[in-house]
Amino acid sequence: MMRHLLAFSVKLFSTFIVLGFILGLIYNFGFAEVLLITAVLSMLGYVVGDLFILPKTNNMTASAADLGLAFLVIWFMGSNLAFIDNLFSVTLLGAIGITVFEALYHPFVRDTNPVETGYQQRQRLRHDFLTELSEELRPVKPDVRSPKDHE
Repeated sequence: MMRHLLAFSVKLFSTFIVLGFILGLIYNFGFAEVLLITAVLSMLGYVVGDLFILPKTNNMTASAADLGLAFLVIWFMGSNLAFIDNLFSVTLLGAIGITVFEALYHPFVRDTNPVETGYQQRQRLRHDFLTELSEELRPVKPDVRSPKDHE
């Protein structure tokens, strides 16, 4: 539980920094608007992207899903909370900023997530099997060699 709280806290704080810079400083969104968008995006992104998609796929797929999710959340909430002329560029820049952060954040989530499922488990099992198999291809035991080898 503490690992999830730590991972979510890092995500919430970092998302607020990214969106605060892009939406707040560049496009003049208010503090409350940035905070609300950050809270909704962080909750949805953590549950959908980090706990559901990331363990079953890889970093690139989860980051692509985060790009789509961030775009939809910022577009929907931005259109309802703020009056901006060019909402598409605001949304696109915000979603790209979040995606860059998420690509760097996903390895941290994999390290803090105690549950190993899906893609991670298959990769570990495949690697273990290949190592095991390679050791059994050429046994080097004296009792297995032919009698000609002993002479």
